Amino acid sequence: TYGMADLKLDLQLMYVKAAVKPGSPHAFLLTDGQIADEKFLVFLNDFLASGNIPDLFAREEYDSHFGAIRNLAKAAGVPDDRDALFQFFLDRVRKNLHLVLCHSPVGDAFRIRGRKFPALISCMVVDEFHPWPRDALTDVGNRFLAE
Repeated sequence: TYGMADLKLDLQLMYVKAAVKPGSPHAFLLTDGQIADEKFLVFLNDFLASGNIPDLFAREEYDSHFGAIRNLAKAAGVPDDRDALFQFFLDRVRKNLHLVLCHSPVGDAFRIRGRKFPALISCMVVDEFHPWPRDALTDVGNRFLAE
């Protein structure tokens, strides 16, 4: 089963892809059914609120990542010190890594999780999808076919 160690490993991989190599946009997709442990939401709340997930990487791992982005940071005018490189790293993560959380509105789980982990509400865009009426689907299809 997918546990905390797996989530941490996936987040580490996504952070590196978003901030270091290749430093490109990525989305981390998670459904409410995949949240096997409420502790997952602690990581996600920290990620959404600040980008900084405590103890995601060991100090040596951060140093390795900072070395990989040092030239990019220098080109961006970032001072060559640990705190500035850490902030530059987090800025790249926040710019390039996005969380897509698919959650069912049925029941109280989303409401309760929103209270316990406020970044799930305040730091996300909530899109609600409802079934489309048949005539709306037909109109959209006809409009695209007409073009």
